[in-house]
Amino acid sequence: MYNAYMPSPCGLIQICASARGVTAIRFVEEKSAPASPSPVTDLTCQQLREYFSGNRHEFTLPLDAAGTAFQHSVWEALTHIPFGETRTYGDIAQCIDNPKAVRAVGLANGKNPLSIVVPCHRVIGANGTLTGYAGGLVRKAALLKLEGVM
Repeated sequence: MYNAYMPSPCGLIQICASARGVTAIRFVEEKSAPASPSPVTDLTCQQLREYFSGNRHEFTLPLDAAGTAFQHSVWEALTHIPFGETRTYGDIAQCIDNPKAVRAVGLANGKNPLSIVVPCHRVIGANGTLTGYAGGLVRKAALLKLEGVM
């Protein structure tokens, strides 16, 4: 396993990777393990820096997140939400051909281990309000503002 950290306008980000791809991208308060970078973590840091500088709207990274088949279907749907746009949990449920799974979509969204790259911050409540985000609502608002949504 590989591990790297990078500062961002939204706080410190930890990037974890296997030999196959990125396994986690999360906001952390402090470094919890020594850095052990790899080409994948280096590429992830580069693409995240480009995103925060406004020069990247899509990510091209090998991903290797652990999850159930349902979670993977939700996370895949999230990657199709364009930069600068939002969707509701209901929209995502429709997208995965399971319109009654709105709550399950919300749970899968909350378990997304790949913040920013799998853009769960682009999912909002049906009434247009910001709803839960593992990195906190302040960060979610900041990411949406960076993308021109707010």
